[in-house]
Amino acid sequence: MEIRKASKEDIKVVSRVYVDSWKNTYRGLVPDEYLDTLSYEEAETKWIAFLNNESEPFIFIAINDDGKMIGFASGQRIDEENFDGELYSLYLLKEARGLGIGRLLVSATAKHLIEKGIYSMMVWVMKQNKSGLGFYERMGGKEYTNRTSMFGGTTVEDVAYGWKDLSELCIE
Repeated sequence: MEIRKASKEDIKVVSRVYVDSWKNTYRGLVPDEYLDTLSYEEAETKWIAFLNNESEPFIFIAINDDGKMIGFASGQRIDEENFDGELYSLYLLKEARGLGIGRLLVSATAKHLIEKGIYSMMVWVMKQNKSGLGFYERMGGKEYTNRTSMFGGTTVEDVAYGWKDLSELCIE
């Protein structure tokens, strides 16, 4: 298993993992019509734009022993009252779940933020995504606020989890 910072050349595969993860994870949580319109090309545009924004964005990727990218996490600096960093996303292919890879990606994200002088972090997760909620709770995240988002005309509730001390997420 290798965890490394993504380069622009990795964006095509990041986009595939993103779309495939959405279609697998959020089926039943957002409209099928919305999921069916997700495309690798649009995702690629989204992730290129993400990396080009002003908030010091980054992506870490997980590559299995066969050389296949099986997941990624992205993060950035944010200007938020309670937290200075954000775990913007964490996506794993179905076959990579439950193996500790998400934990390794979150650790890499936390370490990178600390290197940038950012010591706290938050993440948004859909309230109906029970596996996501459980993961962040097991990682020590504390629920602190809520919001709503729209996907394909459907309103979903989101929960924010936060960590005031990122050192607790760092795995050696």
